[in-house]
Amino acid sequence: MTELSMGVAGVGAIGQNHARVIAGLPGVKLAAIFDADPARAAEIAAKYGATPVSSLDALADAAEAITIATPTVAHYDTARHLLLRDRHVLIEKPITDNTEQARELVELARARTRVLQVGHIERFNPVMSLIEEGLSAPRFIEAHRLSPFPNRSIDIGVVLDLMIHDLEIILHLVKSPVESIDAVGVPVLTRREDIANARLRFENGCVANVTASRISPEKLRKLRVFQSDAYLSLDYQEQEGKIYRRGPGGIAMEEVVVEKDEPLKLELAAFANCARHGLQPKVGGQEAAAALALAIEITRRIEAQS
Repeated sequence: MTELSMGVAGVGAIGQNHARVIAGLPGVKLAAIFDADPARAAEIAAKYGATPVSSLDALADAAEAITIATPTVAHYDTARHLLLRDRHVLIEKPITDNTEQARELVELARARTRVLQVGHIERFNPVMSLIEEGLSAPRFIEAHRLSPFPNRSIDIGVVLDLMIHDLEIILHLVKSPVESIDAVGVPVLTRREDIANARLRFENGCVANVTASRISPEKLRKLRVFQSDAYLSLDYQEQEGKIYRRGPGGIAMEEVVVEKDEPLKLELAAFANCARHGLQPKVGGQEAAAALALAIEITRRIEAQS
């Protein structure tokens, strides 16, 4: 197998983990690191055996596939530059902060026949297989995603920062247009909403209640899905799940075994495989753009109330 050269653009809190994981992937070489802070690029490159570079063009020269972990406001310009250099890209979520720019990146990747993947990491959480294999017609979904204040991503609100993970998963599961949205959010530590709740009703009758907070004293990432004959409870953080099904004798719990693994490793390995073989990623630009559009509409409704 030919070794795939990969690079990272942006090695802050998230990007340094990209570098760590890529450096350990089989069949992959972490070739280069770029960051707006040259000292930071040099530090992370030295730690993981890569070469620090001083520009996106130099990064494109060194790597066939590149992950982008810059601040959200730089996602579009960075990804566009690299796609025009015919590089495969994985962009941390959200794909951009603008739906028009998101659609432009989707079209550009299609025109250049490059892989465009977006870092909706929970789709690679091992517990996701329980939903995809165990439930077929969700009627009610409840999602909670809470974290302490992160001191990062404060250029966006909690809907684009955290809730968008669950929005992408819900769209993936329900596969029906959104009919109505009720949303509320409150800014606490930043000028944007730091805690938010959205209630979504879909055309097929499914309802989703989604809560996200980045001012919680504890971390919590849970999803509950109900359909007519089953109830599934997932804990993304602990990678544990329970399925309750209706049977002849009443409700019975199924024993669930989850093979735990690091979602980021699974996500980046999948990106490397897509780049190497020209495959369609699990979460491509189209799926990410749909989640972004929903997140922006929720944000718009929250801001309209202030």
